[in-house]
Amino acid sequence: MEEENLTEEKQIDEEEATDTSDAPIEESSEEEMNDLVQEIENLKQEKEELYQRFLRTQAEFDNFKKRSQKEKEADRKYKAQDLVTELLPAIDNFERALQVEVTDENKNLLDGISMVYRQLVEALKSQGVEIIEAVGKEFDPNLHQAVMQVEDDNFESNIVVEDLQKGYLIKDRVIRPAMVKVNK
Repeated sequence: MEEENLTEEKQIDEEEATDTSDAPIEESSEEEMNDLVQEIENLKQEKEELYQRFLRTQAEFDNFKKRSQKEKEADRKYKAQDLVTELLPAIDNFERALQVEVTDENKNLLDGISMVYRQLVEALKSQGVEIIEAVGKEFDPNLHQAVMQVEDDNFESNIVVEDLQKGYLIKDRVIRPAMVKVNK
């Protein structure tokens, strides 16, 4: 009995497979083709949008890497700036102490102060700190801070006459501009 049921089911499946309905095959396949073409176009457009987004993201990441690298280089280049800024008043005081008149009583003290001063200056030089040369140079507002103007026939106009307080650079950055007198 089971064999009869299986045979009947097989015959029904075969009839359905060979049965051609009245629906036009060409119309349904043409609609399907149009749908498929439309779906392909949509997928191409989506792929292009994703590709463009990927390119923008990649460019942003490359820019981020470059920016981070520049920041790291700047940090390394100017790492001593804060320390130097803190030491400059002490350097100024050493310079003032060295301007005292040398006598037999203070000679040894001034020699000690001079040695410490030279060591500090050498340590600053090793970190890329330079003194801004001002006297006899043309006034540059990026390097000099004019606090006085004088009229001196020995100097041309807009030339630094006297350095009142030394200015300092670290690499190519001004830490403190030189305070100067400028000829009118």
